[in-house]
Amino acid sequence: MADDRPAPSLRPIGWVRSPLRRPADAPKQGFEGAPNARIQIEPDFLTALDGIEAGQDLLVLTWLHQAKRDVLAVHPRDDLRRPLTGVFATRSADRPNPVGLHRVKVLKIDRSGQLEVQDLEAIDGTPVIDLKPVLGGDR
Repeated sequence: MADDRPAPSLRPIGWVRSPLRRPADAPKQGFEGAPNARIQIEPDFLTALDGIEAGQDLLVLTWLHQAKRDVLAVHPRDDLRRPLTGVFATRSADRPNPVGLHRVKVLKIDRSGQLEVQDLEAIDGTPVIDLKPVLGGDR
């Protein structure tokens, strides 16, 4: 990579508020028993929530701030019986750029920019970097 390329920069649009406090407390995927959680959107981005409604499925992109960034291979799902696999072929949180991808259902949204969601396995305090609607298909 050329040294003169600009480095990407990210600005959190919000924060996860969850009873999950440590990565070890979180299920591997949200549908595997994650408690309901909240996403608090920063005031500068409230207008960007226009069009989001309760009942809608969203993709939440997070920055997994407690992940190890020097890991390139893992045993999938931390199962030592499975062979080491490159992190790009897994959903491991540990990876060079720890972007989390979470499919959630919006349960409630209020004017202060707080979304109550189901199936979010991110821990409390995780930065949210984007929200995108799920297009087509079943949950």
